[in-house]
Amino acid sequence: MKIGLFVPCYVDALYPEVGVSTYRLLRSLGLDVEYPERQTCCGQPMGNAGFERMAQPLVQKFDQLFAPYDYVVAPSASCAAYVRCFHPDLLRGRSCDAAGKTMDVVEFLHDVLRVDHLDAKFPYKVSVHNSCHGVRELGLSSPSERNVPRFNKIVDLLRLVEGIEVVEPERPDECCGFGGMFAVEEQAVSRRMGIDKVQRHIATGAQYVTGPDSSCLMHMQGIAEKEHLPIHFIHVVQILSANL
Repeated sequence: MKIGLFVPCYVDALYPEVGVSTYRLLRSLGLDVEYPERQTCCGQPMGNAGFERMAQPLVQKFDQLFAPYDYVVAPSASCAAYVRCFHPDLLRGRSCDAAGKTMDVVEFLHDVLRVDHLDAKFPYKVSVHNSCHGVRELGLSSPSERNVPRFNKIVDLLRLVEGIEVVEPERPDECCGFGGMFAVEEQAVSRRMGIDKVQRHIATGAQYVTGPDSSCLMHMQGIAEKEHLPIHFIHVVQILSANL
């Protein structure tokens, strides 16, 4: 099994440790992992802003670069969802081999590898943030608006970590207010949503908030720091790879 590691723009620029942790974790599980150095943005920022034509060259490059791999794994639910759900339409009927093989690292570990043991240790109380793309496009957890049995793949993996206490906030799949361009165009609403979400995480008594999207965590971390709220933020893959 050959894995192509896709590291999204904001992870590469702002949270490179998340990309490194993903690589280390996958390698520790005995996988053949490559990081194609010519990779670029998947096109999500342009697509979400309504400039889909600008995204098409990036989609073509992504497909060509990652087509040879068995799976494309990314530490980002939103980017993985954009590739899988929107790339085929943007290529307008042309083959799109990479899209169907692209997965967020959580669903890859949970659904493909079926990981049931990790050597990680993280002796803290952690509140799980279920990002919108992960819930409703990738199925990382059950959406509260549907009458289906509850599940959470993030929680399942975290429970394999020694010493951790996993909790979820009230309204567990409510948006944090980031939403990409939404945070820019509707700053006041975005900020209010973020404050509400962070306060719900704090109400659990957690020391850390974790999730599959650095963008959501970045948004909430910025709010917490500005409001001087006592909680920390860490990507889920950093917990799963702790002590590697």
